[in-house]
Amino acid sequence: MKNSILLFVACMLYVSGFAQKDQGNGTSEIYVKPKLVVGIVVDQMRYDYLTRFYNKYGEGGFKRMINEGFNCKNNHFNYIPTKTAPGHASVFTGTSPMNHGVIGNNWYDKETKESVYCAGDAAVVPLGTKDKAGLMSPRRMLTTTFADENRLFTQMEGKTIGISVKDRGAILPAGHTANAAYWFHGKDEGVFISSTYYQEDLPKWVQKFNSSNTAKSYLKDWNTLYNIKTYTESGIDENEFERGFTGKETASFPYDLKKLSKENGNFDIIKGTPYGNSIIADFAIAAIKGEDLGKDDVTDVLTVSFSSTDYVGHNFGVNSKEVEDTYLRLDKDLERMFKILDSYVGKGEYTVFLTADHGAVDVPAYLHSHDVPSGYFGDDEFTAELDRFMTTKYGASDLIENVSNNQIFLDRNKVNGLNLNLADVQQEIANHLITLENINVAYSASVIANNDFTTGVAALLKNGYNQRRSGDILFEFSPAVISYPTQGSTHGSGLNHDTHVPLLFFGKGIKHGSTLQKTEIIDIAPTVSGLLGISFPNGSTGKPLEFVLEN
Repeated sequence: MKNSILLFVACMLYVSGFAQKDQGNGTSEIYVKPKLVVGIVVDQMRYDYLTRFYNKYGEGGFKRMINEGFNCKNNHFNYIPTKTAPGHASVFTGTSPMNHGVIGNNWYDKETKESVYCAGDAAVVPLGTKDKAGLMSPRRMLTTTFADENRLFTQMEGKTIGISVKDRGAILPAGHTANAAYWFHGKDEGVFISSTYYQEDLPKWVQKFNSSNTAKSYLKDWNTLYNIKTYTESGIDENEFERGFTGKETASFPYDLKKLSKENGNFDIIKGTPYGNSIIADFAIAAIKGEDLGKDDVTDVLTVSFSSTDYVGHNFGVNSKEVEDTYLRLDKDLERMFKILDSYVGKGEYTVFLTADHGAVDVPAYLHSHDVPSGYFGDDEFTAELDRFMTTKYGASDLIENVSNNQIFLDRNKVNGLNLNLADVQQEIANHLITLENINVAYSASVIANNDFTTGVAALLKNGYNQRRSGDILFEFSPAVISYPTQGSTHGSGLNHDTHVPLLFFGKGIKHGSTLQKTEIIDIAPTVSGLLGISFPNGSTGKPLEFVLEN
């Protein structure tokens, strides 16, 4: 009996020591309190960009995260569509479009009968510009982010700042309660802007940055960082699979950005080069200092989305020299940021994670040249075929209101007016779609909503299906088939090239190691919430990755 009591006491002492960490001031905490959490999203980063370019990376960027932190090697998106806005929302809310409602970058609004933009908000006023590019807010996202929960937990003392080239890449991660979100506005201005959703005017440090001519300094030559002959991890520089810039006959190095800017949106050309990532790193460093992030004992959150990787990927494709150079330069920009965090916040006092919002497919024309099944989907032919089918089957082609994001929206009033059963019409269209070339699967909304799919494409579609916002029929193309020009590449499917993305953690509270255990993008937010000891985002459906965290 005595031995049993002693064993019980010893176990309790062990558990207590495991759960509580002495802070050295007479108090203890049962959670980790980094001074700053930095959430990094690299737009369109496939997982294999970590491994393919690994030997070319320096020691202070991607490799530092791998060598000092934790590498989740089998990390995937758990829904379709793998697009930018749903991706950013899912990373930070810990749930899929089913719950957070961001079902695309744009989507058809069934109530207003018009296309809406994920971050569009006509009720706000632009800051830093008079352009409508400033009419943005997070109001269309339905759930909270972990940054929101941190703000609530700290009684709004913990700051949240979101930064990206893209408005949606800054706004959605930062959440509803952010102190500010800033995005790059190109055209003839080349400045970072925001909206009155957050504040009434731009802070002085932002105004100072905008007047520094930093953007202008990046209108320069873009040549390879290293000798192009050493870029053995990508295809030949001049080929038929890349689009390039208007005003230059070939999509090949070097690029005179100052000269080309006149025909490519002026400062907008920066977005489509690695310098777009560099200016984001510049601005993020300015934000760390300007907002005093991580300078007190209340945890702050900084979200940084590097979007130029996406623009370069769309333009030049997965196998291009331009993509390789962009990642080698991004590695240098990450190293710069980490050095600032070390010196300004303190080494070991901050926590970072890095992931992506989606991957990308190799250019189908390139795949076809190597006998890999692939192809292109003709939107015009598809619309004409739908019209023929609806006229033959129902005597009316106007039963379809909209086709977008691989979804078909029916005019439900007209369906009812013809005394047709909605579920039957949905299923008839889905049955017809599956007979068409380059369509792999098609499901009616009724089937998706009323069945508990847990595996396969149907489960991915279900996780991306929001009952109020999504369409009546959902379909997916055949593998490596895209609706896109024959030069450059895109994303959006549920295949591995679009779903498999990096997930790296490092810093305070993070173990050193790696795993091939499957993780999902929705696991990130609850993991960070668990690290901080705060509430999970209110719609979160992911699971905390315990093996990533110390204690």
